[in-house]
Amino acid sequence: MDEHVLVTGGAGFIGSHVVDALLGAGARVTVLDKLTYAGSLANLADHQGHERFRFVRGDVADPTVVEPLVADVDRVLHAAGETHVDRSIAGPAEFVVTNIVGAQVMLDACRDHDRPMLMISTDEVYGQNDPDGLFDETASMHPRSPYAASKAGAELLARAYSITYDLPVWVVRGTNAFGPRQNPEKAIPVFTMAALEGRPLPVYAQGRQSREWLYVTDWAAACIVALRQGKPGDVLNIGSGHELTNLELARRICRLAGADESLVSLVEDRPGHDLRYGVSGERLRDLGWAPSVSFDEGLERTVAWYGENLAWVRDMRAGAAR
Repeated sequence: MDEHVLVTGGAGFIGSHVVDALLGAGARVTVLDKLTYAGSLANLADHQGHERFRFVRGDVADPTVVEPLVADVDRVLHAAGETHVDRSIAGPAEFVVTNIVGAQVMLDACRDHDRPMLMISTDEVYGQNDPDGLFDETASMHPRSPYAASKAGAELLARAYSITYDLPVWVVRGTNAFGPRQNPEKAIPVFTMAALEGRPLPVYAQGRQSREWLYVTDWAAACIVALRQGKPGDVLNIGSGHELTNLELARRICRLAGADESLVSLVEDRPGHDLRYGVSGERLRDLGWAPSVSFDEGLERTVAWYGENLAWVRDMRAGAAR
């Protein structure tokens, strides 16, 4: 892949795995990241000094930073964003600035310099679906959290720029990723660290909420396929087909960590908590992508990684890994 790609949010969880995949495929990569609570230079440590890698610290909502970087690359993979639902409930404003204003700044820069852009979105823009159905890419957006609403807003901007300005921009809506280097505030790291440390695993309500899970290297591989083969105006779901309840997830993590399942603790539910997400990923599969890591194998790898990288978790919690 003989191209220069700008990856925004490339020091984050999914972004850093996308960077791994791009460099592994022979691309040149520039990362733009603000290094907030979710991003860390430790996630990119293996690439420091690499001749095809460059890191820039900056904000996607700052045109003076974004413009020259976009001008210098062949295409953009826009993964930067605020993504934690609980944080969006406590403080929506930052999500609006980063996810919507940031998207507008990126779109303007791509328009100014005629650069194609893949935007990373979420299956949460669909809202919750019924017990048996799956959302395909033609389903309407009905976001139910400030986070999901901000991502839906960014998508609508992308669609408008595609139509109004003929900008080559397309979108992936991804299911829940998991694996090494995920923000310790997210569900699987929270459950894993609690189990490893012998603390209660906090599961919302009765734990009946169901989620689809995809190992992060497969998630990143799907992004690369979408980056290479997506077409302007496309929407592509990234789905795994593997779904389970949060209660069962917590219990499985206990077993892998060697902790007693009695540590699973039901806590008060969060506002507007979606019961279930499920997406159809046939469009990406038709482009040749398919998961290669099973959920069970991925979860075993993930729990083991956190057990072997407690210092990384401590640094991320303390903000020392920025």
